Amino acid sequence: MSETPRLLDPLFRGVFADLFDDNRRVQRMLDFEAALARAEARVGVIPLRALAPIEAKCRVELLDFRLLAHAAAAAGNLAIPLVQQLTALVARDDPHAASYVHWGATSQDVIDTGLILQLRDAFALIESELQRLGDAVAQLVELHRNTLMAARTLLQQALPTTFGFKACGWLDALGRHRGRLREVRRRSLVLQFGGAAGTLAALGQKGLAVADALADELKLSVPDTPWHSEHDRFAEIATVLGLLTATLGKIARDISLLMQSEVSEVQEPLGPNRGGSSTMPQKRNPVGAVVALAAANRVPGLISAMLAATILEHERGVGGWHAEWELLPEIVTLTGGSLLQMAEVISGLRIDVDAMSKNLEETRGQIMAEAVVMALAESIDRTAAQAIVREACACAAAHRINVRDALLDDARVKEVLTVTDLDHLLDPRNYLGSVNQIIDRVLTSWRSAK
Repeated sequence: MSETPRLLDPLFRGVFADLFDDNRRVQRMLDFEAALARAEARVGVIPLRALAPIEAKCRVELLDFRLLAHAAAAAGNLAIPLVQQLTALVARDDPHAASYVHWGATSQDVIDTGLILQLRDAFALIESELQRLGDAVAQLVELHRNTLMAARTLLQQALPTTFGFKACGWLDALGRHRGRLREVRRRSLVLQFGGAAGTLAALGQKGLAVADALADELKLSVPDTPWHSEHDRFAEIATVLGLLTATLGKIARDISLLMQSEVSEVQEPLGPNRGGSSTMPQKRNPVGAVVALAAANRVPGLISAMLAATILEHERGVGGWHAEWELLPEIVTLTGGSLLQMAEVISGLRIDVDAMSKNLEETRGQIMAEAVVMALAESIDRTAAQAIVREACACAAAHRINVRDALLDDARVKEVLTVTDLDHLLDPRNYLGSVNQIIDRVLTSWRSAK
């Protein structure tokens, strides 16, 4: 059975859309039902001869999706009509085995565990792509640790930095996200199995034995208690992915700003028809950055809805649980699509070193003003030093001259600094502080945690 992809899925979600399409959703629910039958046969809750007939029908292509969709609208969830169809399929070959379908479970067990299985697939891909992105950023950091450029604060040139150091900030954040993903996966990818009200009463004294066997079949951890109305795990997944999406958006924002025609310090990878315009042949638009920023705009609102949905009533939520069915897959697929796009962008990012150097000289030396102030402040009052350099910068801007010339015209400067001193201070290479030590520290952290 194949589905026609939604037109925008390749742009915004990529392969992550496949992990949460209707076929995969239903198959993961059927995987739960097959595993439940195996577990209960192992423990002796259902007859062993009922297992094969049930397993044989837990295949998504055997179900009538149109009937399933219409029945779900009446039933209130997918699990009820799914179990009905599965039971009918088994009954055609073995009526006796059909009576053991879904034995002792409830709809939420099927739906939540099915979603957990989808999330496990998604986490594996997310972590793989995050590693690919981080490794690509690490290469940029190493390659461009000495590539001078202007640091910008409030969108204005501030001090000299290096492109490697800018990318180092990205890498440091990605390392934290890698740690968060590992933690949330450990805490959240657990079995949901509690029966009608969480007590497993329908299974008598064998409830926990079935839960253990079921978790073993699905390769999931067993939580201390069923979590039908405690959905902090899903909320945590959403918020952790939201943080990752925000960092991807920050990287995308930096890249899109650096791609502006007036700056033009980086470019996204070249490719047939990539980043073009329908009418302007000269355009080189950001593509991956646009997708990442779109996700960063959309996901926070979805997370807010997820947090609201976490407040569930008694032993089964009214509406909140149901809201998660589309919210969480939307968050995962948007995050995944953003990650895929940014991994491609960073892996092929084109750096224009000459443009960075040219832009660094745009203020005719004013970008080095702080360095001069700090040097003067060793001999005169710092406030006075700031005033002197501020006057020189204003003069340089007004007369469109280099700040070096303006400073050399000031007797107060010449009393403290020689021409050689000033030339040293106005060289951006001499005002990078601890850039290389910080880069080494972040690279070591990224690589050692791999």
